[in-house]
This record gives sequence, structure tokens and C-alpha cells, in this order.
Amino acid sequence: MRKKIWLTCCGVALGGMVFGQIKKQFTVEDVQSCESVRLSLQANSGNCYIKPSQNPEILNVFSNQTETEYAHNFRKEIKGRTCEVQLNLEDSQASSLGESISTHFFGGTEGGGDKLWKMYLTDMKPYLLELKYGVGNANVDLSGLAIKKLKISSGSANVTVGYNSSLENQIDMDTFIVKVDLGSVNVKNLNLSRTHFVQADVGFGNVTLDFSNKPLVQNTVKGSVGAGNLLILMPSDEIPVLVKIHDSWLCSVKMPSSLVKIKENTFANAAYSKDSKGGLTFDLDVSMGSIVFKETKEVEVKDPK
Repeated sequence: MRKKIWLTCCGVALGGMVFGQIKKQFTVEDVQSCESVRLSLQANSGNCYIKPSQNPEILNVFSNQTETEYAHNFRKEIKGRTCEVQLNLEDSQASSLGESISTHFFGGTEGGGDKLWKMYLTDMKPYLLELKYGVGNANVDLSGLAIKKLKISSGSANVTVGYNSSLENQIDMDTFIVKVDLGSVNVKNLNLSRTHFVQADVGFGNVTLDFSNKPLVQNTVKGSVGAGNLLILMPSDEIPVLVKIHDSWLCSVKMPSSLVKIKENTFANAAYSKDSKGGLTFDLDVSMGSIVFKETKEVEVKDPK
């Protein structure tokens, strides 16, 4: 029997919400021949949410937009045992790069406006996931999913990535990549990603990497900062930490007293040794921006009540 992935559009209303009527826009169905999914999603603007789902569909997309308010490009292909899906969502009247830069530096209307995109991924398939956001806001909840590789890019959007249900990644993640131009990316509970390698490239924006909890696997972090800011939340003192940093006189680097210089451009905490396992290794480069390491005890915890 011939196997297919279907892209469907329908007008099933889920009900009125703060953003207006939410309707299903796209569904990509699963097929038995696909053992993994390579999924590329790009949203030019809006308030975007990604959430886990126990439904079998590879992707479900809901929005309060109508067909006349956005354009989309869709591509699907099965290569071997991998389903490759690409979905790009654009405004019919997309903001220019100049408008994005002006809004970022001088203020103005948020790029998200009242546009809402809610996307659901199944917890039944492993993903190689690439997410690109232009302007607006994005919240990515990876709780309990199986992510092999993740790349998140922000033009001037504000992106939060985390594990809201405190459920770790089902499998070890090979690589977690963050790329920021003008926007910001805040990655919470990175230990739950079970990633072996993190790469952060910061242009003019801001990136926060939360390593405050004990890592579940050995982790190497490579970072490059142009004129932006990189904040690293460190784990407790018993976790081995090694930092190699290449800076310039134009940048700012702030380290806690627990990180002691052991040789040129290299720092370590008391728990680190050459035979250390289960720790964190940082290899960072900064030119005009700033890198700040902050210990767990320095992070103020506020009661939401």
C-alpha cells in the first residue's frame, strides 16, 4: 500500500480565546515507514508556541489567522526512514529588516501583535528540529519529547525554551544550537535536554543558558559573542566546570570567585580535575559583548505567589 504524508487545511474552530477564534491550519500525519522526523519550521512574526502532544500526528498547527493574512511554503519528502517536513509561515505584509532593527533599538509595536501560532509535536517519534523566528515572541516546551538535534535561530524575536513539565528528553541529544541576531533566547533547565554539545552564537542580542541543575550527561559548550550578551547560570560547586575563554579589551567578562585561573585563558572550579566526568566544559570567544557566569546562589528565586 502506498505510503503518504498528508497536509490538510480545515476550519474546525476550537473556541474563542484572547487572540480570537483559533482554527486548525495544518496537519502532517505519521506513516509507519518513518522512523524519525526532520522538521524545519519558520515563522516570520507572531506569538508562537510549540508544545508536546500524545497524538500520533507529526505536526499539528493552529492559528487565529485567516488564509488571506499569511502565506506559507510547504515541502514534504521521505528519504530512507526519515520524514523531512518544511513549513514556512509569512505575513502577507511582512515587516522589513529595517523595521525590525528600528523596533529593536528604538521601541515600537511588538512584532508579535495579536497573531497566534500553536504547534504540537508528537512524543512518539524522534525529531531533528530546526526553528527560525523573525519577530515577535516564541515559547518552546520540549517536555518529554525525543529530540535528536535542535537548532533555534532568532532574528529579533524573544524566545524561551524549556521543559515546563520537568520531563527530560526521551533520548540523548547530539547537539543544541542557538543563534541570535538582534533578539533573545532564554534556555531553561538545559540539563533536561540531555545534550552532549551546546553551541551559542550571539550577534547583537542576548542569550541565557541555564546550567543551574546537575547535568545528566557530559556537556561541552562552545560560544561566540559579537556585540551581544551571554549569561550562563552555573550548577552547584560539586559539578566540575572548566572554562576556556578568548576575549579582547573591548569586551566584558565576569566570573564568580569559584572559577580560578589555572593557566592562560583557562579557569576551573575546585571540583574539576583532568579525569572529571559528568561536568561542563566551556570554550568561549567574545569580541565586543559581554559574558557573565552567575552561580546558583546568586540567582534570586522569587515566589510566584
